[in-house]
Amino acid sequence: MVDYYIGAGALAQTVWNYMTNRSLNYGINDIDITYFNKDRLEETDEIEIKENLKKELGSFPLWLDVKNQARVHIWYKEKYGYEIEAYKTIEEAITTWPTTSTAIGVRRINKKNWKLYVPYGLNDLFDLKVVANPKQITESIYIKKVERWRTEWPELKVVDWTNEKLKVVNNDAISVVRG
Repeated sequence: MVDYYIGAGALAQTVWNYMTNRSLNYGINDIDITYFNKDRLEETDEIEIKENLKKELGSFPLWLDVKNQARVHIWYKEKYGYEIEAYKTIEEAITTWPTTSTAIGVRRINKKNWKLYVPYGLNDLFDLKVVANPKQITESIYIKKVERWRTEWPELKVVDWTNEKLKVVNNDAISVVRG
């Protein structure tokens, strides 16, 4: 089985919407579906997974952003202008996501069990606080993201950019059992 998570902005923004009494899908542009398969590094594999998901989900209203985190290092420089090291695990990839609030992934194990990976905890997310994660992004990437987010969620408490490295507070996935 391939490791995967649904994560990043769509999860954080859903929480922000709930916390600010908005429609749960308000302001969400896409759903990040991220997986890790170091044996299949072709973009065509991501496209195939995305097409299969679209068939399965029918008229799902949001864009599905499917990314194999094992191949991010291949295209990152072309998109962002600088190289990154290849990730060793999907969890390592999540620790580099742009903010403490968006460095979050969830996956369903079975009908009652879920896995949640939140390396920087959940406090900032539930406090509507946005803190940069300079592990991989630049200040300009951070500013661009928070400018859009502030127009959608003016309640956000955005912390100014700092190059200070964040400390991972939880390096294990959390199991969540529903009823």
